[in-house]
Amino acid sequence: MKHRILVLGAGYAGAYVAGNLARRLSGADTEITVVNAEPDFVQRLRLHQLAAGQRIEAPKLADVFAGTGIRLRLARATAVDPERQVVTVADTHGGGDLGYDTLVYALGSAVADQGVPGVAEHAFHVTSSPAALRLRERLDSLVGRGAGGSVVVVGDGLTGIETATEFAESRPGLRVTLIARGELGARLSAGARGHLRRACDRLGVTVLEYTNVEAVEAARVLCAASGLEVTGNGQIVVDRTMRSVSHPDVYAAGDSAYTIGDNGRPLPMSCASAGYTGMQATKAIMGQLTGREVGNVKLDYLGNHISLGRRDGILQLVDGEGQAKPKYVGGRKAARIKAAIITLSLWTTSHPTFGLPKRRRHLGAAPDATRREGVRVAA
Repeated sequence: MKHRILVLGAGYAGAYVAGNLARRLSGADTEITVVNAEPDFVQRLRLHQLAAGQRIEAPKLADVFAGTGIRLRLARATAVDPERQVVTVADTHGGGDLGYDTLVYALGSAVADQGVPGVAEHAFHVTSSPAALRLRERLDSLVGRGAGGSVVVVGDGLTGIETATEFAESRPGLRVTLIARGELGARLSAGARGHLRRACDRLGVTVLEYTNVEAVEAARVLCAASGLEVTGNGQIVVDRTMRSVSHPDVYAAGDSAYTIGDNGRPLPMSCASAGYTGMQATKAIMGQLTGREVGNVKLDYLGNHISLGRRDGILQLVDGEGQAKPKYVGGRKAARIKAAIITLSLWTTSHPTFGLPKRRRHLGAAPDATRREGVRVAA
């Protein structure tokens, strides 16, 4: 009987891990199934552009995985039972239970309401293509009224900054306000913070700093479970090899994982982090299933890259302690670098097995003596 590897999610981390395993493991020993709610690959890094009204590429996952031997199941994972090794999914046919021997959890992150009343009823977000398109329709309706309307973006993380500036540039009729809990761009260097402020001024973005949102209403903002060990925001707590600290036979990677980087600080949620942790999870799975030593991948975080519309941006490098370096790259050069990174990320995800070793390894006789069928992996 083949070893069943089930991958939940086909974003940057999930597609990468699935493609690597498909290329490296023998199809005679393993079968790999990817479960994803949408039929297309979602460029999470560009969803704010989709909401702003721009067209972004969305390759069909059936084409992405064609010829790899990977099975694609279009469904939404609704529950994970790590004791029974079963995942419950829902689809247009009703869904059911999927058994596995190794589980790859790559569902990424979702918007958090932080317990603020009214968020679920009245707020929009850009964490998925359907959500971004709903927001786009809402913005279209505002413009259709003639006055242009107003938009409040809550949160000055990378996504919040990119969303606010993208909206202001793409839809000049909108009045855009960005709410920051502390100082705008606090994680950036002094020079980069100045660049960010100038960009907001140029684009007409109103910034409210040191402001907390207490409630969200229909027309205004009032300011003022899996059984695994997780953080307060739901990330799976893992060790250096991406292994769950509560379930040694479960691994995590991407936004789903809470891991400490080589600088001793939590690795931020990002596309780069998804790559590093995805590579580490892949090495761990390969080592466990083939009986080989598990090597370590460098868990570095080199910096932040923020787009400020299509013609401006900030590339902020950080030091070994995760603190912003004094120098930064801004303007069109930074925007071009960000565009190149996104293009490369899309290409590599659309070709998940390109450039990998052609030799496929067979499973070891006893991948993990503590389990009947081997390890389970969450990425």
